[in-house]
Amino acid sequence: MKSAGENELKDFLEEKILLYNHPGFIETDPILVPHHFTEQCDIEIAAFLTASIAWGNRASIIRSALRLMKLMDNAPRSFVMDAEEKDLVVFGGFVHRTFLPPDCEFFIRSLQNIYRNHGGLGGFFQKEFHETQSIEQVLVAFRNVFFEEPHPVRSQKHVSDILRGSAAKRLNLFLRWMVRQDPAGVDFGLWKGIPMSHLFLPLDIHSGNVARKLGLLKIRQNNWKAVREVTENLIRFDPADPVKYDYALFGLGVFEKF
Repeated sequence: MKSAGENELKDFLEEKILLYNHPGFIETDPILVPHHFTEQCDIEIAAFLTASIAWGNRASIIRSALRLMKLMDNAPRSFVMDAEEKDLVVFGGFVHRTFLPPDCEFFIRSLQNIYRNHGGLGGFFQKEFHETQSIEQVLVAFRNVFFEEPHPVRSQKHVSDILRGSAAKRLNLFLRWMVRQDPAGVDFGLWKGIPMSHLFLPLDIHSGNVARKLGLLKIRQNNWKAVREVTENLIRFDPADPVKYDYALFGLGVFEKF
């Protein structure tokens, strides 16, 4: 049973979800980029690449991700499946913070391997979850398969390693986009083989600071232990859809400077 204080906090967060989890949110958020597509594989690839560079200014993330899509002829699945080494030269001038041309080139090679040999992003994630019933094990397995192709050592930092304590914000954000059945239509809910109840909060500096101020997180670092702690507390409010509170925490931090 939740205390009166917990009920008040839940009501407060639910109000903020209604404020931010609506279609108008899409236009100012990186999720705008995969919303340009209608086919599942295009959405998956666009979402993965966008989430992979989702750090820094949101407008800058959107600009960079849209540029990536343009370099792929705005046909991400076709580009990934058909790309030869000579085609990867289009990424020669692409830079988003520390994500550089060699990273772009390797990400395309790795995605090509995943779509050709592992059932694609959706197939791989859902198969691994079916076998393990653990998002944590899925994230470990995904990182292993992603780097099974020859790759620059520098690219390893662009796919989080929860075994080393990373909060894996970008991977958890990607999973929220793909898995969450969103009545507002912001998240896509394409991967029905993974229940929303198993997702983890995409913890970043904004949601982390707000969570601490609200008493939902005590760990001071934004690491995997913090992700588990805050998600477990949010499950108390809604066991079926705990990551919906990402909208409330993020909105309070970014838009309201809570």
